[in-house]
Amino acid sequence: MRNIGNRSIPLYLMILPGLLFFLLFRYIPMGGLVLAFKDYDPLSGFASSPWVGFDNFRKLFVDPDFWIILRNTFVLSGINLIFFFPVPIIMALILNEARLPWVKKIVQTTIYIPHFVSWVVVAGITIVLFATQDGGINKLLVQNGLPRFELLTDPSYFRGLFLFQNIWKEMGWSTIIFLASLASVDPGLYEAAYVDGAGRWRQMWHITLPSLRSIAVILFILRLGQVMDVGFEQILLLQNSLNLQVSDVFDTFVFRKGVQQGEFSFTTAVGLFKSVVGLILVLSFNWIARKFGEEGVY
Repeated sequence: MRNIGNRSIPLYLMILPGLLFFLLFRYIPMGGLVLAFKDYDPLSGFASSPWVGFDNFRKLFVDPDFWIILRNTFVLSGINLIFFFPVPIIMALILNEARLPWVKKIVQTTIYIPHFVSWVVVAGITIVLFATQDGGINKLLVQNGLPRFELLTDPSYFRGLFLFQNIWKEMGWSTIIFLASLASVDPGLYEAAYVDGAGRWRQMWHITLPSLRSIAVILFILRLGQVMDVGFEQILLLQNSLNLQVSDVFDTFVFRKGVQQGEFSFTTAVGLFKSVVGLILVLSFNWIARKFGEEGVY
């Protein structure tokens, strides 16, 4: 027993950084949620600030911007779930079917690299190319007698730009999980299917896709928990006064009210509201997944 315990020490040490991260940045800060029920005054301090009950939540629900940011948050999250979520699955299926190893490696490397590019750089490239007056593409359009492309100032383009940037930057990184799942599929299943006369499409439909179903369901449920967290940095860098009606979400609202205006109690209530909505969605869809025979998250 002592030897088993000694052999486990390296494993415990490997787990320790992750446990410390969640303890310091996830669990201890939860004590600050009490600010959602207080009128926080920096001079009075955390403990001496007066209690206000649910006033901060009432203030949120009657705020004229509430329904705008709620709509924008759900619309942008819905775009991610409907259009972005299937893309890594499709890419994993394509790479899994590639028969030339060097082609597979080149494609994998190419689509992985954008993940390591900062959103600041991505936004900078977008602005340099599509700025209304000085953007490179708009200069070329004007020189050729064509109208300017108002990508950054026309609100109707914002959601498409948001989706395209997400796909370009994160598609490859999300593909890794599905490729790892496909690597665990028993090759004997494909051989048996081939002997039975199944072609490539039939093998993909009856073997490859079912092997991805469980992990896809789990990732979908986990992504639902982040529905209210659309992508603060990306949106803030693309946001301007002309597209504010379609780009203002809870994260940018919290930044504006909390960081810029100092309404700490109010923005804590907003954060708690976001967390409760995410929790409800995760619990609900996990229950639905288990009803349909999937394992779910727990």
